[in-house]
Amino acid sequence: MLVPLTERIKESLFKIIQDRYDYSLTQIIVEQPPKVELGDLAFPLTFELAKKFKRSPRQIATEIVPDLIDLPGIAKVEVAGAGYLNCFFKRDTFFKNLFETRILSSVQDCHGKVILEHTNINPNKAAHIGHLRNAVLGDTFARLLHLVGKTVEVQNYIDDTGVQVADIVVGFKYLEKKTLNEVIAIQGKFDYYCWHLYSKVSSFYEKHPENQKLRSQTLQAIEEGTNETAEMARYISQTITRCHLKTMARLGVRYDLLPKESDILHLNFWNHAFQLLKNSRAIHFKNFGKNQGCWIMTVAAKHQNSDPTTATLESRHDDEKIIVRSNGTVTYVGKDIAYQLWKFGLLGMDFFYHYFYTYPDGKQVVMTNSSQTREVLQPNFGKGNQVYNVIDSRQSYLQNIVIAGLRALGFNEQADLSIHFSYEMVALSPACCEKLGIQLSKEDQLKPYLEVSGRKGLGVKADDLIDTLLEHSLSEVLKRHPNSNFQERKIIANSIAIGALRYFLLKYTRNSVIAFDFNEALNFEGETGPYLQYTVVRTNSIFRKVEEDDPRFNPQSLSDFMKSPKSTTFLAEAITDEFWALIYLSAQLETTVRISIHTCEPASVAKYLFSLAQALNHFYHRHRIKDEPNNLRKHFYLAVITIIRDQLQQGLDLMGITIPERM
Repeated sequence: MLVPLTERIKESLFKIIQDRYDYSLTQIIVEQPPKVELGDLAFPLTFELAKKFKRSPRQIATEIVPDLIDLPGIAKVEVAGAGYLNCFFKRDTFFKNLFETRILSSVQDCHGKVILEHTNINPNKAAHIGHLRNAVLGDTFARLLHLVGKTVEVQNYIDDTGVQVADIVVGFKYLEKKTLNEVIAIQGKFDYYCWHLYSKVSSFYEKHPENQKLRSQTLQAIEEGTNETAEMARYISQTITRCHLKTMARLGVRYDLLPKESDILHLNFWNHAFQLLKNSRAIHFKNFGKNQGCWIMTVAAKHQNSDPTTATLESRHDDEKIIVRSNGTVTYVGKDIAYQLWKFGLLGMDFFYHYFYTYPDGKQVVMTNSSQTREVLQPNFGKGNQVYNVIDSRQSYLQNIVIAGLRALGFNEQADLSIHFSYEMVALSPACCEKLGIQLSKEDQLKPYLEVSGRKGLGVKADDLIDTLLEHSLSEVLKRHPNSNFQERKIIANSIAIGALRYFLLKYTRNSVIAFDFNEALNFEGETGPYLQYTVVRTNSIFRKVEEDDPRFNPQSLSDFMKSPKSTTFLAEAITDEFWALIYLSAQLETTVRISIHTCEPASVAKYLFSLAQALNHFYHRHRIKDEPNNLRKHFYLAVITIIRDQLQQGLDLMGITIPERM
């Protein structure tokens, strides 16, 4: 509602400026005045025109005002300050239109496909709290993109040939002396088993550094792909990937495609990319120095215009980045360049595909394959027009090298459309470590947070965290609804637990380190998911009570009221500044979503929804709704909370948060 109206005003202004001054504006900036009484939208375009024509901004603004007052939906336009054009909407018309269009519906964007890669957990152990931030950010961003009409393909890259998988193979083969059949026979949660084994392998290397040669040997065997070691790695990675999919499904996180790193190697994607890089002289072979025998990319000169936030990080690295090691194995970033080329459809090659995992509702996740030995699928994966890679900020340097690789190959447009959706880590507070039974040194006890480390076994397993939240939620639901059956309590508790976790992970800006603390995450008051859920649940209960008191009332009654002649006269007087501020705030969901996409900041939506929930609760406490004696005013109140309720519910759905029947 607000977005289309704003766009219509901007289009009119473009035309007015062109016709009146024979001048084409490249853009029109829109601002929101700080106070309701100053207007609804402010346009500072006269300042640009003043510089161009050497005239006063106020004088130009005064000339433009008469051309705007007849626009549909505009009540008046005033010149404010040094020359702002401040537009005031027709409040009753705006309110009626907002009521009719409060449920946003996306219009399919015809500008190609967005590929969004997120989660990307190494398939060597259970997911932890840090992985959840990646998955929830990525999943929420996909939902935001869908709302504005984007075609989105969600990918979860499986690094099944990396050192982490190799380390687990080393643990099974050389620490526990297990065969592949013995690994397959392991009972219980396989990802938990590997979590503890991974920590043991780290100690194995630390105590006997010479054992790291086993990692190199194992890596080479895995990349070759036709031996027992590779078979064990394949079983480990695919079994743990299924564990990860189950964990993420608990949060409502789903994927379209699981591309495997091994397939990039076995289908010669990397060989093809390698040849392209050599032909373009993007990489060169080192005959001397510390990187002798390696293929390297010189990166320092390629990042002179880098974001200053990554410049410091880059300075910690050498100017030369190894793409192929001296033993012939490819580094992570080398394979990632090949993968990024495939995402944009620049390789001229494709994977084979097979169904890998089925969700409870029947939706199937596809995994890449390097042969046609399984069912043959021909879906249209890849060939994106824009790519977002959700990877933590510590990987900024490597992401920049991937983009530098695209530029070196002449794919500058695709490099510009390769977006590193970075975020800071989730750490543990000392209090959280104490609750987990982790022994800390006196020095660590004084730190604000401690970094999660899978190698040290330091972290909160994702499933354990969700289980703890669910247990806490169940106890709260039982207190409030002791007579409800167990299944009903569990459904409500699950909705609350997931809502608490997802909102906790989304309310912080991406560049904020989250120091995870159980007490804060489990708090159901204040700026939390359960607070937002409760606001919607309580609003729904108001409607139930109104219907119980007056059987004639139903949703159609509100629609009839909004269309009746009586409402037009009433609303013109009823929508005072107090009500208008609330109505105008409730119209800003789509605007906030678009800002969130532009800035890659889902926290904007979280903050907006919290402010909207607060406003609705204040409204509820200030005004009698159910017991309002004036029928017109009662319908007006109910229409207001209908709009806000629906905006909240739609916004929470974008965040992956469901609304329970009761709380």
